[in-house]
Amino acid sequence: MNNCVETARLGGPGSGGADSGGTLLAVRDSKDVDRPPLRFSATAWTTFVAGLDGPQVS
Repeated sequence: MNNCVETARLGGPGSGGADSGGTLLAVRDSKDVDRPPLRFSATAWTTFVAGLDGPQVS
């Protein structure tokens, strides 16, 4: 399959990130490292991952 994503934490409290804690997460396709990563607040990423086990969105 070789479907893989990489995540990295960017910044921390007080670094001016998108959520109240200031933490941003970068997400990229490990097979296409030349493309810029997508950036999410820690809250948005946690919500997305939690939803993967939930009901399908239509």
